[in-house]
Amino acid sequence: METKPETRPLVIGCHLSASKGYLAMGEEAVRLGANTFQFFTRNPRGGRAREADPADADALCTLCRAHDFGPLVAHAPYTLNACAAEPKIRKFARLCMREDLARLELLSGTLYNLHPGSHVGQGTETGIGLTAALLNELLSEQQSTVVLLETMSGQGSEIGGSFDELAEILARVALSGKVGVCLDTCHVFAAGYDIKDDLEGVLSSFDRAIGLSRLRALHINDSMFGLGSRRDRHARVGEGSIGAEALIRVARHEALRGLPMILETPNEPDGYAREIRLLRGEA
Repeated sequence: METKPETRPLVIGCHLSASKGYLAMGEEAVRLGANTFQFFTRNPRGGRAREADPADADALCTLCRAHDFGPLVAHAPYTLNACAAEPKIRKFARLCMREDLARLELLSGTLYNLHPGSHVGQGTETGIGLTAALLNELLSEQQSTVVLLETMSGQGSEIGGSFDELAEILARVALSGKVGVCLDTCHVFAAGYDIKDDLEGVLSSFDRAIGLSRLRALHINDSMFGLGSRRDRHARVGEGSIGAEALIRVARHEALRGLPMILETPNEPDGYAREIRLLRGEA
């Protein structure tokens, strides 16, 4: 997978707070030099979502078209565990996903990022089955939103720490066009995929297991810990074990160009703006 000269603009942004509404996030993204962004659909620790305002959503869609934004990414709360052992936790996951998917139709074409879940002692096979079953229950042909399974670091009882586990979930989902993958650079590095020194090999492994056509977004994060640590700790670009040079190679790789790339680094707005410029080669 040889990197070719740049032919398409990078679609890159950061995680923004949804507390002030949809349009406010879009305006903040423009100020930062971004042409996409990510937001939580509700409090990341769970709870009820704020009522969506269709006029606010329309205003954001107008802004995104005016500034040639790529797809936006909505992130499900961390507490959503589709394969939990406790029925009440799976019930919350079902309710949350149903509400989120309905609300996101106001922002046509949004990507909905989801942690595949933790099996909590039930075993990986059971976890995969439960997550796939919930997706099959909730996905519909009519929805415009595509659900993304995020690559995980493999800590504890997480599923999704290997490409093969994600591939198995995807294989069990009937509406295959409504699901894809979001690759998190910190997570895959922590899971043992060496994107620092063998990016081509990692992308080839992903292509064999899942297919690069299923990769729909990336989280660009450095890692506080080393390769195969199984520890999910994000760092600013260039301040971790992956390093700025390697993350720039990821962001500018021809096979990934055009995909929305979201910074989830521990940053303030000015820091995000600097990282966006750095990844684009404008710093």
